[in-house]
Amino acid sequence: MTEKLTVGCLEMCSLPDIGIHNLEVRVDTGAKTSSLHVDHVKKYSKKGKPWIRFDIHPDAYNVEDVIKCESALFDVRSVKSSNGVSEERYVIKTLLQLGDKSWPIEITLTDRSDMSYLMLLGRQGMAGKVLVDPSQTFLLTSSDS
Repeated sequence: MTEKLTVGCLEMCSLPDIGIHNLEVRVDTGAKTSSLHVDHVKKYSKKGKPWIRFDIHPDAYNVEDVIKCESALFDVRSVKSSNGVSEERYVIKTLLQLGDKSWPIEITLTDRSDMSYLMLLGRQGMAGKVLVDPSQTFLLTSSDS
């Protein structure tokens, strides 16, 4: 068996393929899918393939700070949000880095502006890779690194 990371309910992560680093993520074993709060989503074509452009504000307290991202479109899915409403969401596949480990995950892009955390790491994104200690936070890094 491969060594699994033990994580708390909050951790710092990076999505290096799309230029996002040191992002607080809520680890949620109750959520099936991982999701990321984005703005200004625009679908376009690159070399005949569907791509997505979007903005992220990595610091919720400084909305002037914007990272412009782009990624190949992996899928479009109907996802039931925490309030029970289903919505169509764009899905990207990108590298997640937690501590000194990294692996590809699927992330839905959505409006999480009414949530406390910009990113949610769901079961599919952590399956076989992590163990969660819900009583702890920032086991892999400090939140101000």
